[in-house]
Amino acid sequence: MVALFVASTAGLIARTILQRQLTNQGLQPSFAADLSFLVIPPILILLLFPIWRVEKPYILALFRRVDINWAVALRAVAIGALMRLTWWSQLIAGVSLGFYPAPEATPPTALALSFHCPPLPIIGLGFFVMALLVPLTEEILHRGYVQEVLRYRGAVVSVIVSAIVFIIFHRYTSWPFAFFAGVIFGMQFWISKSLWPSFISHATVNGLIQIDWRCMTGQWNPDPDSIPFLLPGIIAGTCLLASIIVLLVLIRGMATRTRHAPR
Repeated sequence: MVALFVASTAGLIARTILQRQLTNQGLQPSFAADLSFLVIPPILILLLFPIWRVEKPYILALFRRVDINWAVALRAVAIGALMRLTWWSQLIAGVSLGFYPAPEATPPTALALSFHCPPLPIIGLGFFVMALLVPLTEEILHRGYVQEVLRYRGAVVSVIVSAIVFIIFHRYTSWPFAFFAGVIFGMQFWISKSLWPSFISHATVNGLIQIDWRCMTGQWNPDPDSIPFLLPGIIAGTCLLASIIVLLVLIRGMATRTRHAPR
């Protein structure tokens, strides 16, 4: 656990330094962030090589082919899509009902959305890093190791602690959603004992973030005097509640299928 934490911290420090250098050289901040992440896997492989070499069978067992099929993959994709829907629902509900007020210096603006993707190499690198490398790295470290080390403590402790460790390596502004995501991924891993479901859901969430973050531009700062917007707030709140319920149903279905699966 200590070795994993030290190696992960070293990788993030190296990435931050490289990202600043690339940004200072004139690269777009998002492109610099993706490009600098490529330094993390080699650092983790190098610093953790003694662990990887000894525990190679364990890591391969986390991704056994027998644990993945179309039903598992589609369920995991649905869970990832619903998780992103919960984020958008709470955001719209929060703005509509006044829970997320804009800074006082920000002038009121009407809702405006536009959709335009960056050049293919930029968005392609973004998907490669954020929808493949990041989920693969984080699921192995946080679920495959942190959570599994704590499995003897039970589901609640192992999932919650791994989720807390998970959010430490994210920006503090995203901690609430990162904790929510860490709990969902942890529940998937606890039930299935395989990283395939959590990895696919994680990749789906990050892939959808790439689309709306890189391709969509939105602006909405309602006049405080016009808040609350009850109709959009109620619709978004209902969508949020429905998404969480369907998420729980899908995860419960995973548990049912796992209990009745042949061993």
